[in-house]
Amino acid sequence: MKGEDKERVCEVEATPLRPFSRSLPMALLKTREATMRLFRPALQAHGLTEQQWRVLRALGSVESVDAATLAGITFLLAPSLTRILRGIEARGLILRSANPLDRRAAVLSLSPQGAALLQTIGADSERLYRFIEGKLGAQRLDELMTVLADVERRLGETDTSS
Repeated sequence: MKGEDKERVCEVEATPLRPFSRSLPMALLKTREATMRLFRPALQAHGLTEQQWRVLRALGSVESVDAATLAGITFLLAPSLTRILRGIEARGLILRSANPLDRRAAVLSLSPQGAALLQTIGADSERLYRFIEGKLGAQRLDELMTVLADVERRLGETDTSS
């Protein structure tokens, strides 16, 4: 390092970090973990991972979708989604068909077996939502969902480069 560059580095004041317990990413991770701890047993009882459930849940909300769109909806990287799709397709939970607009691309949808599993786990999921509502209150849970959507929207449109 050149002498003047070294001096410039020394001139920079250390920015104090907020306490670890007040870190937004950590608070969100801890909250996600507390939430998923409730949902994991139902998924495990049916031999599903969290990511597989996320894919099935997303497919349950659309008639059919291409893999690229599904990756975006589920926040999964394409290679991970490909692996997940292979596993749930082998179990007969999804159907893959050719896209009528682009025969090289696949369109994905739930199979009847996948839809039935979604309904089964969905019943457990709704029971857990009632439990969470009992702990937080329906209004507070609704407010939380609203705040989280607002944070996602506002931070998603933020340019941090300036």
